[in-house]
Amino acid sequence: MTSSMRALISGIGPEWVLREVPRPQPAPGQILIRNRAAATNNADLPMLAEADPTRGGHGNEFIAGFEYAGEVVELGDGVDGWQVGDQVMGSIPSSFAEYVVADQRFVLPRPDNLDPAVACALPTGLLTEHGSLTIAGFTAGQSVLITGASTGIGLIGAQLARALGASQVIGTTRTAAKRDLLKGAGVDTVIVTEEQDLTQATLDATDQQGVDVVLDHIAGQTFAQCLAATKIDGHVVNIGRLAGPTSAIDLDDLSYRHLTVHGVSFGFSRDQEMADVIAGLLPEVIPVVARGQIRPVIDRTVDLTEYQQAADRLRSGEAVGKLVLTMQDLDKP
Repeated sequence: MTSSMRALISGIGPEWVLREVPRPQPAPGQILIRNRAAATNNADLPMLAEADPTRGGHGNEFIAGFEYAGEVVELGDGVDGWQVGDQVMGSIPSSFAEYVVADQRFVLPRPDNLDPAVACALPTGLLTEHGSLTIAGFTAGQSVLITGASTGIGLIGAQLARALGASQVIGTTRTAAKRDLLKGAGVDTVIVTEEQDLTQATLDATDQQGVDVVLDHIAGQTFAQCLAATKIDGHVVNIGRLAGPTSAIDLDDLSYRHLTVHGVSFGFSRDQEMADVIAGLLPEVIPVVARGQIRPVIDRTVDLTEYQQAADRLRSGEAVGKLVLTMQDLDKP
């Protein structure tokens, strides 16, 4: 094992820079993972821009990325749940690198039949969508509305809700061109927001009752429309804010329908919360993944050295699903 590794660094300029940096060492309670593939997320480019010192950014250098898949190569002191050679995946900062260190509580087992280039695109979506369904008290037989269902995370949410027994999955997308994509992910009713009113279309699909649970990835005024589309005593979970963080809501929709609204942000500032969310995946979600019932949509896969292709594709707005960066051993073909 070498003492250095390749990694994509933010905080130098407007683009990631591929550099040779020291390989991290696992601290007590951590494991060292040989990373084989990493997936992009919506936060990657905004964080790159915020760090760009040439355009007023903070200029603090850091390894980019959040999702990885590989195998355990070294254990820190006190690690008792993993062995060297275990196949793993997870979501942790600094994942655009050949080696990743992670708290043992934050690591997920990677099913034997799941290639790293596929597995790396799952963890953030799994923990976010399952954590949100859990917070909303979702049970099999309930109906779920997913806004932004054609996003990478929304597609995982749709598949997850279906696999866990949702009676009806409704998903929104801006354009009709993604209708088949959503149908393939298990969405029963597709609402094209450029053509339909979200609230009315949801009510029409649910006999005017509304849905039991909303997973909202859009926010803005979409969040306000979701309230009136939710069943009495239902739950609305805001996950993302693609349309901005501000929404003018009708409090009558909230109060008269006796709704419960949740805001989630499964970051790494609350270690035990994250550990609990990840532990919740193990009994019912990882087996579903192993059976092939949940698969990420991957737009394209490129080598780590072709990272600029991935960044350009993300900026184009044309990507459908995740971009994946693979990391081959330099001494192998």
